[in-house]
Amino acid sequence: MNCFLIMTVLGSDRPGLVSSLSEIVARHDGNWLESRMSRLAGQFAGIVRVEIPASSLDALLSDLEGPGAAGLTIQTAREDSQDLPKRSTLSIDVMGNDRPGIVKELTAAIARAGGNVEELTTGLESAPMSGHPLFRARGEISIREGSEVSTLVAAIESLGGDLTVDVTV
Repeated sequence: MNCFLIMTVLGSDRPGLVSSLSEIVARHDGNWLESRMSRLAGQFAGIVRVEIPASSLDALLSDLEGPGAAGLTIQTAREDSQDLPKRSTLSIDVMGNDRPGIVKELTAAIARAGGNVEELTTGLESAPMSGHPLFRARGEISIREGSEVSTLVAAIESLGGDLTVDVTV
């Protein structure tokens, strides 16, 4: 029987970091199913989902704490399979003037509208003419199947007249 494991990985970025992590997973007959990784200010941050034979789980967990993963902080959680309500996924692209608290406001508006952040990337871009910083968020949001997309858009747009919201179903 196989089990599924979610790992969060943090540490100083260096060449070969992902390779060494994938070698540990492969050594235990694990299958690297999906991941999201990023380098932020010299630090590596990743989240990885693997499938592994239940008989190999303890050895994998031990190796993740060993010298092969030196310099990394790795947290693991077994995937809990449960029947969740059906949801539709939307792609969003939000842009507007940057201000303190904008991510808090955006994610609260999404939650109030019944949305769940599945993936979100935020950053700053320069405005074309003035060069002042513009906030941009791109991501995937899930809503209960049958929910109105317009409710989500209205919740985000209510944060200010300077925000533009693009939603793709």
